Amino acid sequence: MASTVPNKLVAVPAGGTRDIEPAHEDRNPGTRLDLDWVADVRVNRSAVERRAGTVGTRRTVKKEWQAAWLLRAITLMDLTTLSGDDTAGTVRRLCAKARQPVRDDILRGLGATELPIRTAAVCVYHRFVEVAVDALKGSGIPVAAVSTGFPAGLSPFRQRVEEIHASVDAGAEEIDIVITREHVLTAQWDALYDEVRAFREACGPAHLKTILATGELATLRNVARASLVCMMAGADFIKTSTGKESRNAELPVGLTMARCIREYRERTGHDVGLKPAGGIRTAKDSLTWMLMMKEELGTEWLQPHLFRFGASSLLGDIERQLEHHLTGRYSAQHRHPMA
Repeated sequence: MASTVPNKLVAVPAGGTRDIEPAHEDRNPGTRLDLDWVADVRVNRSAVERRAGTVGTRRTVKKEWQAAWLLRAITLMDLTTLSGDDTAGTVRRLCAKARQPVRDDILRGLGATELPIRTAAVCVYHRFVEVAVDALKGSGIPVAAVSTGFPAGLSPFRQRVEEIHASVDAGAEEIDIVITREHVLTAQWDALYDEVRAFREACGPAHLKTILATGELATLRNVARASLVCMMAGADFIKTSTGKESRNAELPVGLTMARCIREYRERTGHDVGLKPAGGIRTAKDSLTWMLMMKEELGTEWLQPHLFRFGASSLLGDIERQLEHHLTGRYSAQHRHPMA
């Protein structure tokens, strides 16, 4: 059957300083800590909020193009379970969903059965890393582990570093760490830099995503400064939230972080990814975030090595929207179980 979606859209493809060691060329190696750069950061909150408010209204995608963008959104997803009642069985079922996130009949209807539609990663607590690694064997889907005393990040420093080592040893290829918010709120940028740099070194070959917990950082200027320091320390991704705060991924915060990524690239030549997490539940939300990334950073940032959604319920709504594209009717949620 001829494809009803455009395949090319869904193909998965002067202040104080500290010296650091070089890293792999395909990753952000970090830079020296530039305190003058950090001090010079300014954010016009009203302008950021006005710009964020227009992202979903100035441009949209419809019909088969929307279906293509939603299939791409699935490939950008860190399918996540971080609940107190997680079990090995729950994680295995989630991994099965990550392998085949869309029902066969929907993919056939879209003419997309030959496209590599799978989620970007599965994100779990350390306890379930080995279970997820086993369940995903042969799929090429990496396991991401939340670490460093997630979600508060207030456990002893040595313990947080050892937790990273343990998850990497268990097979995690990506580590989502939480920063110490106190370092940001009290402007201890050298302490934040050293902390994130130590976490980066503990990760070894595993990619490091630094969770800023932006809902607890008080101002957009703090968000911007924390973003820059984490990138200078070698973060592969900067991530908005743990999903456990009262305020999680919000578009003005994401826009601020995206512009920091752009400025960092312009100054250093290094690319850093963005991961919004928490509160992104609908297909419309995912499209708005993707449009923002395309407009601010370009199409290159609509690839899983540079953009991820941290999500648990988002996939179900995307699958419903894809079925609606084919049938013209919205199905019940239970037709698209997460696991």
